[in-house]
Amino acid sequence: MWSNFLVVSGQVIILFILIAVGFFSGKFKLINKTGAKYLTDVVLYLATPCIMVQSFQKVGYSDSLILNLGVCTACAVAIQVGSVFVCRAVFRNKNLSRRIVMRFSAVFSNCGFMSLPLQKALLGDKGVFYGTVFVAVFNILVWSYGLVDMSGDKKSFTAKKLILNPGIIGAFSAALLFFLRIQLPEILLSPIEYIAALNTPLPMLVIGFYLTRFKPKKYLGDPGVYAVCAMRLILIPCVSLLIMKLLGVGGDIITACVVASSAPVAATTTMFATKFKRDVELSVGLVSMTTVLSIITMPIIIAVAQTI
Repeated sequence: MWSNFLVVSGQVIILFILIAVGFFSGKFKLINKTGAKYLTDVVLYLATPCIMVQSFQKVGYSDSLILNLGVCTACAVAIQVGSVFVCRAVFRNKNLSRRIVMRFSAVFSNCGFMSLPLQKALLGDKGVFYGTVFVAVFNILVWSYGLVDMSGDKKSFTAKKLILNPGIIGAFSAALLFFLRIQLPEILLSPIEYIAALNTPLPMLVIGFYLTRFKPKKYLGDPGVYAVCAMRLILIPCVSLLIMKLLGVGGDIITACVVASSAPVAATTTMFATKFKRDVELSVGLVSMTTVLSIITMPIIIAVAQTI
């Protein structure tokens, strides 16, 4: 376990060095709010779909991989839908705006920005292959349940918003090419790989920039914040790991799912909180605090998943 912990810790530290670069870039005005928004769009609309296509192209079609894909899909759905029910039962703060942000934060992990680079580093293309499944389920859930819950209006959900989400488009395109066994020519695959390579540094720079807005003193005495941190970083991934292990899930699938489920609060939380006028400051605090704490929690939990 110790060797696994050191390997995971090394990869997490690499990501946090990139986050530190983003943090100081924000402090020294090399990245501003507008720049961070544009970088986020580049990741969402270009880098993430490209890394999905690249990974599905690299792993190659096989019957065993199809079976694993089904298992991974079932695990991703169970983890995220199960988290919804648990968090709705746990977080019952009387302040509606605060309650919704806390609930959303505990349910949705940063499984795209934070997890895909780590899955790539630990497991290679197969890690991203399984991670893409988790991201696809995340996008379906966040743009349906998450959108309605954060807005408080069922009419805010539309099929168009769900289908045209870049994460869904990327996953669908990658899966379509995979199942049709279409291998892209090198002249197309190479540009995709170059753009996919941006999926590690750019998200970390963006996260680092948003950490410049974090005011830790304000949240150190807030028990609700600690409850969200514990739920998001420890309880959900640990319970998910235990249940998957009891059901016989193992190998790369359990590692990929644990990486995704142990990630900090999704940056989408702040985006939605801003759009629907919820507690934006709390959302920034939760994203920032869980991101900082994850440097400790993620290596331990992932190392346990790789060992047992």
